[in-house]
Amino acid sequence: MGRERPPVRDVRGVLLLDKPRGVTSNHALQRAKRLFQAAKAGHTGSLDPLATGMLPICFGAATKLSSFLLDASKRYRVSAELGVATTTGDAEGEIIERRPEPVPSAGEVSAALATLTGEIEQVPPMYSALKRDGVPLYRLARRGVEVPREPRRVTVYSIDLEGFNWPILDFTVSCSKGTYVRTIVTDAAAAMGTVGHVRELRRLSVAPFAESDMRTFEVLETALQDGGQAGLDAALRPLDAALPDWPRVTLDAGAAERLLHGQTVASRPGAPLGWTRIYTESGALIALGEVTAAGELAPRRVFGT
Repeated sequence: MGRERPPVRDVRGVLLLDKPRGVTSNHALQRAKRLFQAAKAGHTGSLDPLATGMLPICFGAATKLSSFLLDASKRYRVSAELGVATTTGDAEGEIIERRPEPVPSAGEVSAALATLTGEIEQVPPMYSALKRDGVPLYRLARRGVEVPREPRRVTVYSIDLEGFNWPILDFTVSCSKGTYVRTIVTDAAAAMGTVGHVRELRRLSVAPFAESDMRTFEVLETALQDGGQAGLDAALRPLDAALPDWPRVTLDAGAAERLLHGQTVASRPGAPLGWTRIYTESGALIALGEVTAAGELAPRRVFGT
């Protein structure tokens, strides 16, 4: 007889996984899905195998929030090595250049990092998941093929220098979606007259979640052992935790029922236009909707009860 498979559960919520180093985001997702015995799960925003830190995993109805978390700003802690360039821009690639001189001063390091804050244009690295004619760039790069890439406009909110002792540079960066930290390192190195690559990378947060919200696999496995599936589920954040600043609308039972069946309902007078969270009178989040100029509340993401 084959090994009996555990039952599949309708798990709902967001897990803020502290992804370990050396595994892909998809591997981490599948491991979490098995641990929670979840019927449906997806992650928001991949981390390279080299990277550790916050990987939001949405279970069940929370997968309908994925697009909003993908758009969220992120914060990273970075350790870079200057004077050495690699094929991938990080420590997993092969060394392609060594440039032991010039050694920049601390002031030159700060000045180089300062040029990369605000709205900037980045050329995506070849070792990225962007696609050209349906083929991920990293696959082309592994074949030795390099293709032109269009610059992309991103926002770097802040870069805080934490330490510099040649050739090691440590800093934290807060940035918008689509920002490549490896490109920040290579561009900063170029501004100093040298080359560089990412040694270590840790994602500290994905807005609106804080670093303290993360859970490692070891913590989750202990919670399962001590408290069963209920203990494990206690690590999940509720659906609306991802959208704390959105307006909130409460519907009576009749309006909630109509909206759950895809119908628009009247919005409350004076409700702000745009996206809003929709709750029942008992406080359950049942949908995300949009308040229209016609004074209607239209369902856009329905979670059900």
